[in-house]
Amino acid sequence: MHKLLLAGVFLFTSVLIGKAQVTGFWRTVDDRTGSEKSVIEIYEQGDRLHGRIIKLLSGATYTTCENCTGELKGKPLIGMNIFYDLEKSESGRIDGKVLDPNNGKLYSCYLEMAGPDVLKLRGYIGVTSLGRTQYWYRVD
Repeated sequence: MHKLLLAGVFLFTSVLIGKAQVTGFWRTVDDRTGSEKSVIEIYEQGDRLHGRIIKLLSGATYTTCENCTGELKGKPLIGMNIFYDLEKSESGRIDGKVLDPNNGKLYSCYLEMAGPDVLKLRGYIGVTSLGRTQYWYRVD
């Protein structure tokens, strides 16, 4: 019984630590051009993670979401949520949806730490091999 309780505490703690590692502020870098685009805040809301653009950097080519559809069309990027309902999966990754403001499309995604201050974001359609990877860097 003691071992089972200890395993449960360990599992719960590892889920919280995994979420805590990715929360905070991240400088995005375009995987195609290498230019710094924005600062994203990843935050907890309930038991899920979300992310919003809080600052545009010199490499940003848009200030509004011109290619978005519906209510996001033409809206300012600053303050826009680009991550939705991220949660820790059974594999230990953090899975959810990400909006690409450059083309206005919503993709499946996962996040995982690639280093102490490096976040790997993989956006994809269907299977993870059909997508793109970006590395983001923690902002102090």
